[in-house]
Amino acid sequence: MSNIQVFEHEFLPIEGKFTKNHFIALSKLNELHNDKYFKLRHNGIKFKEYVGVIQVDGLTIEILPKIDSDSNSKVVWQNALIEMLRVTKKLKVQKVGEANVQKQQIHLLDIYFEWFLTEVNLLMHQGLIKQYYKETKNVKALKGKLEFAGHISKNTIHKERFYTTHQVYDKDHLIHQILQQALDIVSHLSKGNYLYHQCKKTLLHFPDVKKIKANENTFSKIPKSRKTAPYKTALAIARLIILNYAPNISKGSEKMLALLFNMNSLWEEYILVKLKEKETENLKIFGQNDKYFWNGITIRPDIIIEKNEGQKKETFVIDTKWKKIDNAKPSTNDLRQMYVYNEYWNAEKAILLYPSTKTDFGEFISFDEIESKEKHHQCKLSKTTIFNQKNELDDLIGERILDDLNLLKQT
Repeated sequence: MSNIQVFEHEFLPIEGKFTKNHFIALSKLNELHNDKYFKLRHNGIKFKEYVGVIQVDGLTIEILPKIDSDSNSKVVWQNALIEMLRVTKKLKVQKVGEANVQKQQIHLLDIYFEWFLTEVNLLMHQGLIKQYYKETKNVKALKGKLEFAGHISKNTIHKERFYTTHQVYDKDHLIHQILQQALDIVSHLSKGNYLYHQCKKTLLHFPDVKKIKANENTFSKIPKSRKTAPYKTALAIARLIILNYAPNISKGSEKMLALLFNMNSLWEEYILVKLKEKETENLKIFGQNDKYFWNGITIRPDIIIEKNEGQKKETFVIDTKWKKIDNAKPSTNDLRQMYVYNEYWNAEKAILLYPSTKTDFGEFISFDEIESKEKHHQCKLSKTTIFNQKNELDDLIGERILDDLNLLKQT
C-alpha cells in the first residue's frame, strides 16, 4: 500500500505513485459528485477546498488543510485536521499525537477503520441484539401464514413442506447486515497494514448474516429503539464507509473509498464548538440560524452571539472564511452580506473571521448611512492564528475571540 500526502489546492501530477489509472478513477469520482472535489488538469489533478483521504487501487491520498504560504509541516497539519474532526465529533481519537505513537505510517483512513472496529468489538462484547423479521420460505412444519400460490407451485412433489411467511427472532437483521457490509469493505481496503488481521478476527466472531448492498435509503429503514441505541456510533461510521465506497468506479477493477470534508464548513463548525464551550446563562452562541429573506429564500450567518445583561441584549454576527487574506480587503459581496446580517439580526457588530499565522483582530468600521450621513452598524476583518506555541491547534481560540469582543469579563 502506497501513501501520498498533499495539501488542499495543490497540484498532483501523473508520475511516480500516482498513475494514469488513479487519475481516471478520481476523474470518475469527481464526475459523480458534480466536479466539486478537484479540477482536472492536463497530466494531473488540482485539489479544491476538500480535505480528507482517498484510497484507490493500492494508493492512499491524504489531503491536508493549509493556509497559503504557511511553513508548518505535513505532520502539523495532519494533526490539526484530526483535532478539528475530533472536536466537531466527526472522529473519535483520544488526543492528537497519541493516534500514531506506535504506528508511524498511520493515516486518516486507518483511524476511522480502527474506530469502527473498536465500536463493533464493543457491541459484540456487550452482546449483539436479536430482532424479529418476516421470512418467506419452505419449512418442514406449518408456522405463520401459508402462502397458497407459492406452496402449490413449489411443493407439488414435496408434500411434507410448507411455503410460509413467518416471524424469525435472531441476529440476522438489517443492522447487523449493514455492519457486515462495512466490515467487508474495511477488510478489503486494509490489506497489507496492521488493521487487516484485526478486521478478520472481528469478522470471524461476527454472526453469519445475509449479504446486502446498502444505500442511502437503507439507512432510513433502521429501527430506532432503546435496544438499538448502543449501535448509533457504529452505524454512523458504517454509513460513512458504505456511502463513500465506490466499487468499480472506472471500467477497471479499482475500488475506491473517499472520506472528504469541506474545509470551509469544518472551520465554521470548529469555531462554533470552541465558542459554545464558553457559553453561560447570559452568553449564548447559535449556529445554523436561518431567517426568511425573499420568495422562499433564507439567509444564514455562520455564528450568532447574544449577550443578555438585564433588559439589554447585544448581538454579534460572525462569518468564518477558510482562506488567508494577508493585507487584502474583504470582498464587496462579503461586506454586503455582513450588512444584511446586521440588519436582519438587529446586530450592531459583524466579524469576518479568517485563519492566519498571526492574530490581528482588527478594528470595527461603521457602515455609512448614505441618506442621513449617520454612522450605522459596524463590521471588521479579524485574523486569528489557529496554532499555539507548540504548533498544536490552539484550544483557547474561542476564548480569545470572545475576549476581543469584551464578552468574557461581562458575563
